[in-house]
Amino acid sequence: MRHLPSCQVIDFRDRLMMIDCGEGAQLQMRRMGLKFSRLRHIFISHMHGDHFFGLPGLLSTMTLHGVGGTVTVHVFQEGADILRRIMEMFCGETSFDIEYNIIRPERAIILDEPALTVETVPLFHRVPTVGFIFRERPKERHLRGDMVKYFNIPLSKLPAIKSGADFIRDDGTVIANSRLTTDADPSVSYGYISDTAFDPRTISAFRGVETLYHEATYADAEAHKAAPRGHSTAREAGKTARKALAKRLILGHFSKMYTTEHAHTAEAAQEFGGEIIAANEGMRISLL
Repeated sequence: MRHLPSCQVIDFRDRLMMIDCGEGAQLQMRRMGLKFSRLRHIFISHMHGDHFFGLPGLLSTMTLHGVGGTVTVHVFQEGADILRRIMEMFCGETSFDIEYNIIRPERAIILDEPALTVETVPLFHRVPTVGFIFRERPKERHLRGDMVKYFNIPLSKLPAIKSGADFIRDDGTVIANSRLTTDADPSVSYGYISDTAFDPRTISAFRGVETLYHEATYADAEAHKAAPRGHSTAREAGKTARKALAKRLILGHFSKMYTTEHAHTAEAAQEFGGEIIAANEGMRISLL
């Protein structure tokens, strides 16, 4: 096999979040210099081994390293039951708390924080499966220091102005927010489409996500295998990205039969005009 089982890590403001945890995940984290102590959330898309088998070993190793705090595992109920039994048998007491957030094959917000939300989206595989949408919340506008000083704006008013409010002076004069601030930095969004057959409902759910990862198990020559096995072709991934109005498409989860991904990227490009990346081990991609 050319590629390892599924696993991605998102670095969001110096905090790590893992999506799926196939075998070899902990070794790749070491090779890439990712600290176990920064891993706070693990999201499992479905209960197939190539997306789950690395998790017990990773959590056990984190205990050996003395990782503290809390790690939240977002997983289906059967996954939580299996993982609890494995950890009790082979690891015993961990150095950190494991919280299980039980997910279901439906659209729902499963992580809601001041700076970030994570949403599940039902997919169409052979077992209950979800994709994930990571959305950074809108950022505050940038204050213009010269104008704040010119209008002698009190410090207590600055948070509201950064959020978009106008400034009203004591005499009732309104100073428009556009004179006091500049545009906020753009927020990022990332969609993860795990194992799934092509379905138009997936397109509507992921519409507007800037960077989209989509499984592309097969190229056109093996397209007849895709839907019966609950998978997609690279062309279908390109079609989904185009109709979802994505700006960038990352292809992955390639079948072991392929020695190159040239056909995958070429066929996806016939459907999608944006940037296309074939995922590879050790790859780092900026979402900005």
